[in-house]
Amino acid sequence: MLALAVVADLAIGDPVYRWHPVRLIGGSLRMVEHALRRAGADGYGGGIALFAILAAAWVGGVSLVLPVLAEWWRQAGVALHLFLLYSLLALGDLLRHAWRIERAVRRDDLVAARVGVSHLVGRDTSEMDGAACRRAAVESLSENLVDGFTSPLLWYVAGGLPSLVLFKVVSTMDSMVGNKTPLYLRFGWCGARLDDAMNFVPARLTWLWIAAMAAVLPGCSGLKALRIGLAQHALLPGPNSGWSEAAAAGALMRRLVGPIRLDGRIVTETWIGDPLDPPLASEADVRRALALIAGAGATAAIAACAALRATL
Repeated sequence: MLALAVVADLAIGDPVYRWHPVRLIGGSLRMVEHALRRAGADGYGGGIALFAILAAAWVGGVSLVLPVLAEWWRQAGVALHLFLLYSLLALGDLLRHAWRIERAVRRDDLVAARVGVSHLVGRDTSEMDGAACRRAAVESLSENLVDGFTSPLLWYVAGGLPSLVLFKVVSTMDSMVGNKTPLYLRFGWCGARLDDAMNFVPARLTWLWIAAMAAVLPGCSGLKALRIGLAQHALLPGPNSGWSEAAAAGALMRRLVGPIRLDGRIVTETWIGDPLDPPLASEADVRRALALIAGAGATAAIAACAALRATL
């Protein structure tokens, strides 16, 4: 089922529709958040309660419904399991979105490219040129490889569908309430810290998977992926995102990030990658990045399937 779910994700992508499981998790989060805030639980305790309620509802629901359905009608239970597993993987859409940005840059449509980038990152895009759009797409692709694909794989291997659903609850909390704003600084603390913890091991495994793919992909360097990932992962905020981004910069032998604007001013001019390498800027660079990330994801999926097979 995991192999089928991965193939479906790559072939079909993640269709946008009202009843998508992640959208349902997000909708329930908003309902619980509003109820907790009305009750005055809008601090650290409220954030912890939000996690407890969502985890109990979603993980408990999946843990109860699937076995009962499988017992009553095995084919329906298998179909629901496969559908949920496919819905909670998100590599195919990441690859497609990055390629849409590349196509916009290639036809000199910077407006469309900047809009596409704005769906991936929170920085200002109004002054980004084509090369900056390409770098942002590759950075987001390498970072989200962890949260959208390798972490779900690992947690599915570790504890099946309930474990994967728990990860998605935490990931949704981090994206929706894990912001360092006055409204969410305390309320979102629980989701943000849990997301850091659940991505900790997958982020470091992804560094190794990117390096392994780079070792066999023409025009890439596995050794540099290992070295840059280890040396520069801490240059980026958070304990996890730097591992895959720095590894990708090393693997592609291209520098990433560079000047980033927020609210009309430059907030960082940090580059990651070997200082002697040129910035990522060309269509060929993006093509190699897509092959690298897709290959690293495939490597992770094969490892996950092998791990599941070994437990049978």
